Amino acid sequence: MLQPEKQIEIIKRGAFEIIVEDDLLKKLEKSHKEKKPLKIKAGFDPTAPDIHLGHTVLLEKMRQFQELGHQVIFLIGDFTGMIGDPSGKSEMRKPLTREDVLKNAETYKEQVFKILDPEKTKVVFNSEWMSGMTATDMIYLSSRYTVARMFEREDFRQRWSSQNPIGIHEFMYPLIQGYDSVKLHADVELGGTDQKFNLIVGRELQKEYGQEPQCLVIMPLLEGLDGVKKMSKSLGNYIGINEPPQEMYGKIMSISDELMLRYYELLSHITMEELDSLKEGIKNGKVHPKHVKEDLALEIVERYWSKDEAIKVKEEFDHIHKEKGIPDDMPVKIYVWAESTLPLPEVSATGRANINWLPQIMKDTGLAKSTSEAIRLIKQGGIKVNDVVVTDSNTMLTQGEHIIKVGKRKFYKVIIK
Repeated sequence: MLQPEKQIEIIKRGAFEIIVEDDLLKKLEKSHKEKKPLKIKAGFDPTAPDIHLGHTVLLEKMRQFQELGHQVIFLIGDFTGMIGDPSGKSEMRKPLTREDVLKNAETYKEQVFKILDPEKTKVVFNSEWMSGMTATDMIYLSSRYTVARMFEREDFRQRWSSQNPIGIHEFMYPLIQGYDSVKLHADVELGGTDQKFNLIVGRELQKEYGQEPQCLVIMPLLEGLDGVKKMSKSLGNYIGINEPPQEMYGKIMSISDELMLRYYELLSHITMEELDSLKEGIKNGKVHPKHVKEDLALEIVERYWSKDEAIKVKEEFDHIHKEKGIPDDMPVKIYVWAESTLPLPEVSATGRANINWLPQIMKDTGLAKSTSEAIRLIKQGGIKVNDVVVTDSNTMLTQGEHIIKVGKRKFYKVIIK
C-alpha cells in the first residue's frame, strides 16, 4: 500500500472538492498503519438501463481506490431508485416500479465490471436493509433531520419559492442515501457535485448514530459532446459505454481540444505526469492535439471493446475522412428532436423557426449568416448533407448524425436526438 501522502495525491486527481481533506489523510494514515483498508462507498440508482462516460467518472475514481488497496462498495440503489433522486430537478420526480429498477440493475452490474475489478468489488442493494424497516424505524430516521436543514438544499428552496410541489417522498431520498452510509459504516463516499447535499446528510447521520463521519470525494459532472451541459442521454450529448466502437471513436474525435484534456483528467488511465507533459506539449506546439485526441479515443474504445477493435475503427475513421476530405477537428452541435407541422419558413409562436429546418441549422451553426443566405446556397447546389447535394430549401433533418458541407472547406456535424 502506498504512503498516505501519495494516496491522497492520486485521490485528488480530477476531484472538485474533498470534505474534509485533513480528516481523509488521517483515515489513510490509520489505514496504512493498521493495514486495514478503508470502506469506499458509491451509490448508483438504476433509473436507466445504460451507463455513459459521465457515469464512469465515479467508477474510475472507485477503480483508483481499488488499486490503492481499499475496499470498494458498489451500492445499487434499488430502493432509492423507486423514489427518484430529486437533485437538480425543478419538478416532482415520479417513482419507478420495482420491476423497472431491478431490470436496470442487472444491466448496471454487467457494465460496471468493464471498469472495476469484480474480485475486489462488493456489490450491495440498499433494499437489503430498507425493505425490512418498519414504520417506527422510518419515523425514527426522519426525526434525525429537520425540514429547515432540507431547505438548505437549493433545488428544494427554489421549488418552494416558486410554489412547485415537493413530495414528502423526495425528502426521504437524502435521508435514505445517508442511512446507507450508516449501515455500511462507510469511511469515504464518492459522488458528483449535484450530490453534495445528499453526501453531507450521510456525514450528519453517521454522527447521529455514533459513528465517525465519512469523508467525501466530490467529483465534477462530465460535460457532454457540446462541452457545455453535463453528459446526459436526454440531451443527446452522451457517449454510451455499450455504443458501437465506430460511434464511440467518432464522438470522441469530434470533441473540442479543451474538452479533450478534461476527458483525459477524469477518464484516462495515464499518470498525472504524463497528462502534464501532454498539456505542456500542446501549449508549446510540440504535440498536435489531433494525435492526443486519437490516443484518447483509442484508449476508451479499447477499454470497452478491445485493442484490435480500437485499431480497426481508427483505420476506418482515417480512411473515410481522408477520402471525403473531412477535417478531424470538425465542430459539433447537438439538437433535441422537434416535431412540427408548421409550413416552412413560418416560425412558431415563440418566434423561432423549426430547429430541424436545414436553413435554420445553417444559421445557428454559422455556416450561413442568415436563413435567407442558407436558402440561396441550397438552391445554388452548394450544400451537401452526408455527401449528398441538397437543393430543396425546405429540407428537414431527421434524427441522427449529419455532416453538413458548404463549399469545399466548411464542415459541421449536427446530431439530432
